[in-house]
Parts: sequence; C-alpha cells; structure tokens
Amino acid sequence: MNEGIKRRGLLIVLSSPSGAGKTTITKKLIKQDSNIQLSVSATTRKKRPQERHERDYYFMTEPAFKENIKQNAFIEHAKVYDNWYGTPKAPVDQALEEGRDVLFDIDW
Repeated sequence: MNEGIKRRGLLIVLSSPSGAGKTTITKKLIKQDSNIQLSVSATTRKKRPQERHERDYYFMTEPAFKENIKQNAFIEHAKVYDNWYGTPKAPVDQALEEGRDVLFDIDW
C-alpha cells in the first residue's frame, strides 16, 4: 500500500425497524474493531436519567435544533412523533477525515 495515501473513513449504515437487533450488532462491531465509532444523534426529547449528553445524544432545545436545520448542520433529520432527531455533520466529517469509520444505527 502506498504510504503517502491517507485512509479516509467509511460510513456504515445499519437500518431496520426498532427491536430488530441493531444495537446488539452495533455493540459487537464496535467491540471487534476499534476504528469504528458510533454516530451520535441530536434530539429534542428530554434526557433520561441514565443518559449523558454527547455520549447517548446531543440534547437540544427545539429552537436550537431548527437553527441547525437552517444552517445545514445535519446529515439527515426527521420529526418522530413530537421530537426531532438528526445526525450532526461536524463530528461525522471529523471522524471520516481522521480515517475512522462511522456506524449509523438508524430506525427506518
């Protein structure tokens, strides 16, 4: 392999209905390959007691989320029931540039 070529990371999308086993597969992939990192989504829903900001989700107010939509700061976003969910571009772009693979665990 040419030493001068820098490896760019890959996007890996794992998508299925809720409850189909995505989280189990995701945990096994991350455990087996330290170069894979899980994409962290942003949401407007309330944080649950065991959750941590920037580990489980980027918790945002609805006005902040909508401002991010206007700024084109999400790779994708959707309103699910009464809450917004989306994937922030910046952390994904940074990981890919650093040669890390980013795994998306997304309900369809």
